Amino acid sequence: MTRRFSTPEQLAQALESAADSVGPATAAAVRREAMMLRTLIQAAATGRPGPNVITGRYRASWHTQIHPRTHGAHAVVGTFAPQARRLELGFHGADALGRIYSQEPLPHVAPALTVLQPDFAERIADAAERAL
Repeated sequence: MTRRFSTPEQLAQALESAADSVGPATAAAVRREAMMLRTLIQAAATGRPGPNVITGRYRASWHTQIHPRTHGAHAVVGTFAPQARRLELGFHGADALGRIYSQEPLPHVAPALTVLQPDFAERIADAAERAL
């Protein structure tokens, strides 16, 4: 749909209105993407090829933090679980206590990113466009 403006004031008002709605729309899209990423990571951390579930605490430790910005939001998806890096990337060698490990990687973050990443920018752009 193409809108036509007969005065500069009408255009200015439409742009101000759009500016007010684009931020919340893109913030909502970022929130949805972050929640989807967390869900995909948790699903991949539910057995092979990712890590097996023993107690469920590791899988439950994944969280999202949404930080609102003027024209959208910034999202962080992560965990403070100490085993996260070792599970994702594997570990070969001695740990801090001198124990020797040869643990193969059990990727669960990279596969989740691979699912979301290809169309991420397009989905955010679509949300902004719908707000206009």
